[in-house]
Amino acid sequence: MTAADAVRTAVAAVTDPELRRPIGDLDMVREITVTDGLAQVGIVLTIVGCPAAARIESDVRAAAASVEGVRDVAVDVGVMTPAERKALTEKLRDGRPPRQMPFGPDSLTRVILVSSGKGGVGKSTVTANLAAALAAQGLSVGLVDADVHGFSIPGLLGIPAGTQPTRIDDLMLPPVAHGVKTISIGMFLRDGEAVVAWRGPMLHRTVQQFLTDVFFGDLDILLIDMPPGTGDIAISIGQLLPHAEVLVVTTPQAAASDVAIRSGLVARQTGQRVIGVIENMAAFALPDGTVIDLFGSGGGAAVAAALSETEQVPLLASIPLSPALRAGGDEGVPIVLGDTSDAAAAAIRELATTLATQGRRLAGRSLPMTLG
Repeated sequence: MTAADAVRTAVAAVTDPELRRPIGDLDMVREITVTDGLAQVGIVLTIVGCPAAARIESDVRAAAASVEGVRDVAVDVGVMTPAERKALTEKLRDGRPPRQMPFGPDSLTRVILVSSGKGGVGKSTVTANLAAALAAQGLSVGLVDADVHGFSIPGLLGIPAGTQPTRIDDLMLPPVAHGVKTISIGMFLRDGEAVVAWRGPMLHRTVQQFLTDVFFGDLDILLIDMPPGTGDIAISIGQLLPHAEVLVVTTPQAAASDVAIRSGLVARQTGQRVIGVIENMAAFALPDGTVIDLFGSGGGAAVAAALSETEQVPLLASIPLSPALRAGGDEGVPIVLGDTSDAAAAAIRELATTLATQGRRLAGRSLPMTLG
């Protein structure tokens, strides 16, 4: 192997931080020469103004400099031609036509909707922390904020205001926070702007674009933070993802649990499977051992029992009320990644472990089998 070959091998292994693939596989490496210890490396970025440009160039420089005999590195950075970008997007789609759903029944990605009957039960906080906990366990996780009118996922994950997906032609690359690839309507609005007067067709198109035009890559789990209730978006996602699994979030309070049951029943009407109930804001213990059940008790078990009349639905987690969980959401740092002593963080991490080890049911899915 020549010195130039060795440098090419090292540089090709550099990972694009947005696409999460080696730049050699993405055809981003160009001419490489090594003369008297000087390595001249040519690379191309996907678009002009690529937000990852500085990091890619730095990583390429470091990779080339690591090769024995290289004393200095010069990096020539260019941009892909329209034809090269088109070839790249076709490669990323892996043969799928544009705007085709990648999360169909035959997909290896497990799609889990996190729903609730009403707002104010902490559904989005639970979803953000669950996504971060799953990613921390080594899974490839995507998160769609489908709560178009009440989006909060970017803030809960600490994604700075104004952050937008990078566009490569008709593909969008979702920002990554705490290892979670995330998309939300909040990334497309000016600070403080609200979504108003959107009805069924516009909401349906928005959610559909999140599922077809955003390049998540190969995911183990796609979480979808649903809006509360059983409105237009719930119906749209039921049509787009009838094979999805559903987690129902409630508080112990009867007023919340009664409504939560309805969200599970509506999900079943579209063919989706309710896999469990999460009770949030449950009783918590004070340092002196006193237990405070601020929102009552038994709501999670009641929802699970009501939904188990046709198919067993377990109470997967009871997450105690936690000031630290709230504070982590305000700061954009999921509590599951830091506080090892908090009972709510421990409950969510245990929930993540349960989901990670469950696997996806094969019912209704075609398997790659050949007959000999």
